[in-house]
Parts: sequence; C-alpha cells; structure tokens
Amino acid sequence: MADAQAKFLTGSLMRHITVMALTSSVGLMAVFAVDFIDMIFIAMLGKAELAAAIGYAGAILFFTSSFGIGMAIAGGALVARALGEGDHEKAQRQATNVLIYGAVFGAVFAAVVWVNLPPIVALVGASGETADLAVAYLRVIIPSLPLLLVGMVGGAILRAHGDARRSMMATIVGAIVNAVLDPILIFGLGLELQGAAWASVAARAAIGVTALVPIVRYYGGFGRPNFASVLPDLRPVAIIAFPAILTQLATPIGQAYVTRAMSTYGEDAVAGMAIVGRLTPVAFAVIFALSGAIGPIIGQNYGARQSERVRGAFRDGVIFTGAVVVGMSALLFALRPALQILFDLDGQARALVFLFAGPLSLLWFFNGLIFVSNAACNNMGHPFYSTWVNWGRHTVGTVPFVLLFSAWFGASGVLIGQAVGGVLFAGLAVWLALRIMDDGGGDTGAFDSIDKQARVFSWLHRNR
Repeated sequence: MADAQAKFLTGSLMRHITVMALTSSVGLMAVFAVDFIDMIFIAMLGKAELAAAIGYAGAILFFTSSFGIGMAIAGGALVARALGEGDHEKAQRQATNVLIYGAVFGAVFAAVVWVNLPPIVALVGASGETADLAVAYLRVIIPSLPLLLVGMVGGAILRAHGDARRSMMATIVGAIVNAVLDPILIFGLGLELQGAAWASVAARAAIGVTALVPIVRYYGGFGRPNFASVLPDLRPVAIIAFPAILTQLATPIGQAYVTRAMSTYGEDAVAGMAIVGRLTPVAFAVIFALSGAIGPIIGQNYGARQSERVRGAFRDGVIFTGAVVVGMSALLFALRPALQILFDLDGQARALVFLFAGPLSLLWFFNGLIFVSNAACNNMGHPFYSTWVNWGRHTVGTVPFVLLFSAWFGASGVLIGQAVGGVLFAGLAVWLALRIMDDGGGDTGAFDSIDKQARVFSWLHRNR
C-alpha cells in the first residue's frame, strides 16, 4: 500500500494541480523575472548590440538547459511512480542515480558546447561584435550547467514527493541571489554583460544547494552510490531521460531557427524578439510550471493503477491551461503602454512586443496543451510520444510556417508563423495522451517492462 507521502492518490485533482502549478510557478517566475530585469538593465546601458547578444545567447542557453530538463523529467517520473507503489527504497535509489548520471553527462555536454561556442553562435545568425559579446557571455555561464542540472533534478524529486513549496523556494533563492548581484556586477563593478553572466552562475549554485538540502533533511536523502546499484538503474533512467532530452532539445533548435530567421531583419528586430523571449516565461510561468506540476500527480496515480484519476488530472490540466492563458493575455494587452515606456520601444521592436502582448499570446493555449500532454505521456511510460510531438512541432510545425508568414508580414510574420504552427501539434499531442489512457490508463506495463529489464541487467551483473 502506498505511504501517506504519496499525497496525490486522494483529494481534489484540480486543487492538487492548482497548488502544484502556482507554487512551482512562483519559483519559476522569480527566475524568469530576474532574466527579465537583466534585459532591463542591459537596455539601460543604451547599447543595442548587448540586447541582441542576449537574444542570441538565450537561444543557446535554452538548448543547454534542455539536458537538465530531460534528466529532471526522468527523475520526477521514476520517483513519483515508486512512491505511488509505496516503495521508498527504490525511490531513494533512483533519485540518487539520476542525480549522478545527470551531473556526469551534463558536465560532458557542457564541455562540448563550450569548446564549440563560436560556430554555434554563428549558426543562430550572430556576427561581428554582437557574436563576440554573445560568446564571451556564454563562456562564463556554460560551465555552470552541472550546477543548474543538480537544482533541476532536486526540484523534480521534491515535486515527486508533493513538496512544491520547497521546490519553489530553491528557485526563489536563486532569483534573489541573481537580483542582488546583477546591479552590483553590471553597474557597480562596470562588468556590463559579463556581470550579468557571473550573477547567473552564482544563482545556479544557490538553486542546486537549496534544492538538495530539504531532500536530505525531510525525505531520507540519497543512498550511498555503488556500482551494483548505479549500473542497473542506467536502463530505466535512460529509457525516460533519453527521449525526454530529445524532446526538450527540439524547442531550442526550433527557437534557434526562429532567431536566425529574425536576424535577417536587423538587430532591432532581434532585440525585440529577445524582449518577447524574456517576457514570455514571466507571463506564462504558470503554464511552464504546469508540465512539471501535473507530472507527479499523473505519475503517482498511474503507479497506483487509478486510471480514472489519471484521466481526471489530464482533463483538469487542460481546463486550468485555458483559464490561465485567457487571463494573462488580457493582462498583457492592458500593459502595452507600460511595456513601451519600460523598454523605450519604437519601430520594429515595438511592433513585435505589441504583437505578442495581444492576439498572439492567446495561442499559448496550444503550447499549454502540448506541455500537459507530454507530461502525461512521460509519466505513463511513453516518453517517445513526447519526442515525436516536440520535434514535429519545432520542425515541420515551425519552419514552413515561419517562411510563409514572414514572406507576407516580415519580422512580425516570424513570430506569427512560430505560434500558428503549434496548433496542429497540440491536437496530435492530446490525441496521443488520450489514446494511452483509452488503451489502459491504469496499466503500468511500460514501467513494469523497464523494471524487468533492470532486474535482469542487475542479475547478469551479479552472476557474470
């Protein structure tokens, strides 16, 4: 029988979703708000090339953080499922091993990106002084990827235990560190873009420490790693993490194409897109948080074979998404004059920001549908469905639409095409998630297969 810690097996699903999403989003919003403030500080320096450099660097940082997101999805899914079964020893072991795998592979991944930064920056369309600034900024931040990854995985483990508040606090602490250091380093020490980079590194370290401490204090901590336990868990972790990482990589690759397409319209257009890029996660932090928030709810009930609650959680997640998007879109429209004053917007940058803060933001409902559906697929043993959807959405659901609409509407068409392409794949994502539920939402056969493979692998290792 599941332990009391598996808190999502009873009670109102909408309440669980709302509490988890809102508390998680507070932490995310804090981090995104600091990124947003970074952009304001850089804009205050009055150098358009600095704002454009952040726009290019943002696309690449999104790419690197996708590795951590994928590992966090794996850790959260496996721990939530184990807790739903009442097996806390397995939950602890798998949490430990996901953290080890993530830190090691994350360091290797960061090293490869760091060595190849100049050609990667060129691929997203940067050139000249702007490219040099972007590379210098990324040289500082990229080595801290393992720190960010530890924080991401730690936060996912806390959410799997239903502890959204402490997961939230980790990101809030990181945001506070960043917010305090930003003006000191950017203006006080005159480091400008480099100052913003070092503030981000310090924030990542703070998030990692703050996420791990409550796991050790309240949830039994981590097991002692050893070869006999680490190696058998590689397969179950990889079965979820590998497609989850592929899923997450699709988004920044699609964004990199969009950035390159926007670069043809000049640095003013790229700066406008960079402002939209920083404004979007602040405005829709709740939607970004929803994917990680609803995953443990579906995972625990799936592990406990409560198929009706799995379906109910998915349905309530869709309703919640619609309510948030409509409300936030209305607020963004009302804030248009304030945004114009805050960023001293004119020309192409003003057109792009106003386009987003209005009709285009409503289309974020379809991105929300993809997030909820992908979380359901990941936690019901079909992570490759999410991979197919995300790659489709950010390739055939992005490139032709951007080409078509930019030919009609110029720089504005780049954002319009990117948004419109998500509608088709949102429908596909929902259909796949519902198909899994209809085929046996309470059957954990996919996860059982993972466990069987891991046990065979462990037996072979012990008896070789």
